[in-house]
Amino acid sequence: MKDLFTVGEMSKLFNINIKTLRYYDEINLFKPIFIDKTNSYRYYSTEQFEQLNTIKYLKALGMSLKNIDYHLKERSIDNIMDLLKKQKKITEEKMKDLESIKQKIENRINQINYASYKENLDVIQEIEFEKRTIVLLKQRIKSDNDLELSIRQLENKTNKDASIFNGKVGVSICMDKLNYRIFDEYDYIFLFTEGERYNKNLVKVLSQGVYVTIRFCGTHRDSPMYYDKLLRYIEEKGYTIIENSIEVTLIDFGLTVDKSQFVTEIQILINKY
Repeated sequence: MKDLFTVGEMSKLFNINIKTLRYYDEINLFKPIFIDKTNSYRYYSTEQFEQLNTIKYLKALGMSLKNIDYHLKERSIDNIMDLLKKQKKITEEKMKDLESIKQKIENRINQINYASYKENLDVIQEIEFEKRTIVLLKQRIKSDNDLELSIRQLENKTNKDASIFNGKVGVSICMDKLNYRIFDEYDYIFLFTEGERYNKNLVKVLSQGVYVTIRFCGTHRDSPMYYDKLLRYIEEKGYTIIENSIEVTLIDFGLTVDKSQFVTEIQILINKY
């Protein structure tokens, strides 16, 4: 029976890339048992099959090559149990991260579907929202440049990469300015937390209640006329504003270059009585 196998033959037998086998050789993880000095051909033996199977098994469990190498050199029940328990913990953390990513994707899909419902554009609605948690930062924002700078400030304060902020960042006008019809600057920038942990000093809970809302085609630049429209509606109904505004661009350049599809929403919490 044949006992020696070339790199190519081992690659086919174990369904493993030739480059991977050569890399394992380079890092001394899995080296050929014999090298022909006449032609430098490298050969593996059937005695090494179990070792390569072990490498493949542990790699399939997500174990690092460093830990696999350690196990091969210090093979014992205690050692493998310790490594498996550590890998189990790492895997559970990855599963939590993936579940969080899945939830964020679902939230974004729902948000886009909600924003894309054209029938409700430019229509004032009264919607009851549950409590929502945001990270709030006081910032004076008058232009797009101010907004971009404020996002950087929010990134630094939260120690989060701003790449995760897409669709979650909003701006807010304080109640006093709303009552005085001052819509040309914002007082706060905020971020919906989506279950993530943040510095408690930055966290604010948006009250549950009825919000007078409007969605429109455009961005923050276009919002003043819609604030005016909302406030006239609130006055006509005899409602009272009880919190700062909530304004979020649901669809913008981050999703499409077609400006006709941009959608922004304004929400103002009111008391009907």
